[in-house]
Amino acid sequence: MQTWPVQDAKARFSEFLDACISEGPQMVTKRGAEAAVLVPVEVWRRMQATARPSLKQLLLSDAARGDLVLPPRGQARRRNVREME
Repeated sequence: MQTWPVQDAKARFSEFLDACISEGPQMVTKRGAEAAVLVPVEVWRRMQATARPSLKQLLLSDAARGDLVLPPRGQARRRNVREME
């Protein structure tokens, strides 16, 4: 994977994009640290198709919830501690 400083990727974007299409993913660095990767669209689609749902998506989806029967508020009975002895 070729690495491009952000200023080079910006200044030579057509070359950057052509390298991505012909050679595969291209890394972009910002101040020497890895910042992003440009990937060909077919790679992106393959990654999206195989991605599992995130924890957030699972928690927010209706499919992930089960039917939990709770008594109406204030209707629950408490155990008497003396009965348990």
